Amino acid sequence: MSDFEATSPNLRSLLSQRISELGLKLEGSPVERYVQSLYRELERKGLRHFQPRCYLTDEWGCPSGEPIIGVPFYLADPHLAQLEKEIDDLEDERQIRMYFRHEAGHAFNYAYRLYATPEWRELFGPFRRPYRDRYRPVPFDRNYVRHIEGWYAQKHPDEDFAETFAVWLTPKSRWRTRYRDWPALRKLQYVDRVARAVRDAEPSVRLASTDITVEEMHMTVEELFQVNQGEAPPVDVSLDNDLPDFFVRRGRRRRGVRPAWEMVRDHRMTLIGKVEYWTGVHRSVVRALVDSIARAAERLQLYVDIRRESAALLELTAYTTTLAMNYLTRRSFVPRPRRPAGRAPRTAAPVEETHGETPDRDRAPA
Repeated sequence: MSDFEATSPNLRSLLSQRISELGLKLEGSPVERYVQSLYRELERKGLRHFQPRCYLTDEWGCPSGEPIIGVPFYLADPHLAQLEKEIDDLEDERQIRMYFRHEAGHAFNYAYRLYATPEWRELFGPFRRPYRDRYRPVPFDRNYVRHIEGWYAQKHPDEDFAETFAVWLTPKSRWRTRYRDWPALRKLQYVDRVARAVRDAEPSVRLASTDITVEEMHMTVEELFQVNQGEAPPVDVSLDNDLPDFFVRRGRRRRGVRPAWEMVRDHRMTLIGKVEYWTGVHRSVVRALVDSIARAAERLQLYVDIRRESAALLELTAYTTTLAMNYLTRRSFVPRPRRPAGRAPRTAAPVEETHGETPDRDRAPA
């Protein structure tokens, strides 16, 4: 996670500005073309009467029950987008299209009130199930489609539908072939059948209320970024002992090396994204781990042999994935020691099982 002081000098002045005073508009902005692309995809699927309105807000999302799509404000301005990229993570073009399709799934569900029907509940589950910020997915569960990172369809029945709709909407997704023999195919067939049934019908819910708009966001850019970053978990890993196993110290090899932290930095975004995608561990947790590895490598003055960099990156990826899976199952990167047999803790709190319910996206659609 970058320090705000480390941002480019030409962007730093944006941090102190109030978002409501930036004059941001979706119309004519770089993100408008993605809105138009979404509308074309919906029309090609025959949904001529469904064109959800989009507006700028603090993060991706649809207000619950409202067929309207919220888009992060920083995507409407190139300088804000660059600032977001330096401070946190910026969506690329592929991700932006994925998130639009996902949010369109929510909006479609709300516009036609599908969640209130018995068939929807039978396929996806109760719409009113409590919505939690954290969930424990089961990787590779074929009851759910794969779309957004982190096995996001397992978060909540509403997310399950939105992810299913997004896969169905994606051009050339070949969902009939890809999901053949999966239980998730029933959900895709349901979306396809319902979309055909309502293609000539006006939505039941047309008017929609927004969450906070950019005109109402009176906090500064820096204040909002601080809120969105959240608090990183402690990285309880013995990095000083582990990292020298796959990096080298310069004293051992003076030529043909480069700083290990530099290699981690170069692959940071890909490493975070892939570990998040395949483990389902929240992005902020993976990011805290990877950034801790980079800082430790710099502090320990570790290097990577350029001739063996691919092998070092492979080992680093396996190491990071293993720690992430520990965190997924135990809520700790390193398993805690077992208590001696026959001894019970002084106080015992019930363990909450959240599988199939509901991370947030650390900027993932809600």
